[in-house]
Amino acid sequence: MTADEINGLRSAVREKNPLIHCITNPISINQCANTILSVGARPIMAEHPDEVAEITQTASALMLNIANITDVRMQSIMLSAETAKKNNIPFVLDAVGIACSTLRRRYVYKLAKKFTPVVIKGNYSEICALYDEDYKSSGVDSHSSADIFRTENAAVCAARKYSAVVLASGKTDIITDGRRLLYINNGTPSLGSITGTGCMLGALTAAYLSYTQGYEAAAAACVVLGICGELSEGAKGTGSFMVELLDNLSTLSSNVLEKRIRLEEGHIEKA
Repeated sequence: MTADEINGLRSAVREKNPLIHCITNPISINQCANTILSVGARPIMAEHPDEVAEITQTASALMLNIANITDVRMQSIMLSAETAKKNNIPFVLDAVGIACSTLRRRYVYKLAKKFTPVVIKGNYSEICALYDEDYKSSGVDSHSSADIFRTENAAVCAARKYSAVVLASGKTDIITDGRRLLYINNGTPSLGSITGTGCMLGALTAAYLSYTQGYEAAAAACVVLGICGELSEGAKGTGSFMVELLDNLSTLSSNVLEKRIRLEEGHIEKA
């Protein structure tokens, strides 16, 4: 995917002003909503089981995030995913914490098999757990046992298993649909110093998914968030970093993206 294609996608989303329905966690709901607004789309963050189906039907894309999971949110996510499948609405599933929780792992396996997300997103450890039922880690951060080689293999295998695009976020973001492979090297460690940036990546992917296919949407989201993180590195501290990150998401120019993009195509051996 080229810088011109990403910039064209960014312009199209701003012009289209699509509605993006998110069922996410209260820890990052504000960041996700503002991320969607910053790129020209409209967020709605409804999660009551009695309204999620109705609202999902009106959306151009959907983002489902299982962090800070509750019984009600689990019910709402399933209802929303079912509605999306019936109405051909593309959705992103953010598999937060499945490497550290059997509950989350089983839930994601069931949802992904039944409703086929267009994109399944997670950090390296989460993507390893998506493919390997025996892989475990502590907390929601990626563990060093999930290196880039192990994660790449897990991502490719999971993409084939679930017929989905898999986005593994890390120092190098990995994107694959089981046939193609991208490495994106934009970003900064500072993105890991504040909570919610992974959720923001999922929301951004959903915004772009409203206009294009999963592989391209995931690539564009990784490039845009990564570059905006780089541009925010001079912030005084973590609070101002978040403010600058949102500022840069809303003001990123086509020229800066073209100069800073670091995207590389990989190669997958035939199965």
